[in-house]
Amino acid sequence: MQLINNNMTIAKQLKIKEFPFEIKNSEGNKIYYENSDGYWAKMEYDSKGKEIYWEDSKGYWAKNEYDSEGKEIYYENSDRYWVKNEYDSDGKKIYSKDSKGRIIDNRPQTEIQKAIDLLTKEGLIVDGKILEN
Repeated sequence: MQLINNNMTIAKQLKIKEFPFEIKNSEGNKIYYENSDGYWAKMEYDSKGKEIYWEDSKGYWAKNEYDSEGKEIYYENSDRYWVKNEYDSDGKKIYSKDSKGRIIDNRPQTEIQKAIDLLTKEGLIVDGKILEN
């Protein structure tokens, strides 16, 4: 959605006097909002009705990506924050990593990973190196 005149909001162009002013798409999702002080926000949705983009008159924006089950797999915003998610076959979040360095990892471990964890716990692997006799 693009404003016809960058100096005028949609409500001003249409000479709207009652606020808040909203526009909805055919599915009933709000795609544009404006209040009486000129603040506006626009939204976009995917074919399943999930919000995939948000932008407002203050310069903030955010975008989302979803998997085929509608679970959020990626989020990013204008503040340079992002997060990536993974889900198991039951739809449970098993992994999350964000731009602040936070990681939540509940993915099932392979047998090799289990062995490495055990050897590290027993002190046979230190700093990634196998200790020798």
